[in-house]
Amino acid sequence: MEPRLSRLAVEPLIGAAFLLSAASAALAQQAEYAALPEAPAQQLAEHRRIDSALAALKPQRPGVVDAYVVVVALDGDPVFSREAREAGRVLASRFDATGHTIVLANDEGASKADAPGSPHTLELALARVAELMDRDEDVLVLYSTSHGEPGMGLVYKDLQRGGGLISPARLAEVLRSLGIKNRLLILQACFSGQFIPQLRDSSSIVVTAAAADRSSFGCKAGNDWTFFGDALINHAFRQPLPLDTQLRRAMILIGAAEDRDQLEPSNPQVSVGSGIARWLNPLEEREPQSTSEPVGQSPLGLGK
Repeated sequence: MEPRLSRLAVEPLIGAAFLLSAASAALAQQAEYAALPEAPAQQLAEHRRIDSALAALKPQRPGVVDAYVVVVALDGDPVFSREAREAGRVLASRFDATGHTIVLANDEGASKADAPGSPHTLELALARVAELMDRDEDVLVLYSTSHGEPGMGLVYKDLQRGGGLISPARLAEVLRSLGIKNRLLILQACFSGQFIPQLRDSSSIVVTAAAADRSSFGCKAGNDWTFFGDALINHAFRQPLPLDTQLRRAMILIGAAEDRDQLEPSNPQVSVGSGIARWLNPLEEREPQSTSEPVGQSPLGLGK
């Protein structure tokens, strides 16, 4: 069966420069991000928390295409953590990934993540997933939400823990080095289209909230969702529809909201590899057949 998503096209994009940190040129030469000195007891507590979350991930099931969902909020603005925590629940249901999902974000009241989000915890989660999955059979579903910088990548900023960037080249190298072949990579950030040249290949789907030269919208700290997260995660992915239809519906919702607010179109991007049917079709067959209700306040102006 041919993948239905092959009808989606992606416009050519220009590769992004490999810059590791916005903090300084010296830091850019040394490390992807800089960590702030937390109290030793806090460092130990967070170490134990991520270790526990990684240990809780279940092994893959032989003969079954399992999705491993990794969700990360890389910026301390509360909107990103709110979006990430709910995205973890929605994606775990959409891709039959209960027991195979880890959410890296800040907590808020009774709404908890598995561990804080950072480039470090993200790489630990990806490494653990690579250990547990059958890399020829299973698929990584990555959802990242944060600010973005043109020509630089995804912004990491946590006033308690540190700051920096994840560049397109860095993310591509991490996935390559871990041997994670089958990938649905969803990046919510301004200018996130810059990642497509580095991440697209025959066994991957890459979805970005904006083109390489465009902003995305809705990232006010007080929001429950960004425009992209509300459209794709909170609405489209809650409906029992094929992935290509869900993506198209999300793009329509985003475009309508941008027209309403007279914003320059963000031009979300989709890149679809030619070999994704072998992992996508089995996941589509196990998609929930009932609709779930959106949560939170919609920045798109949609009702629940």
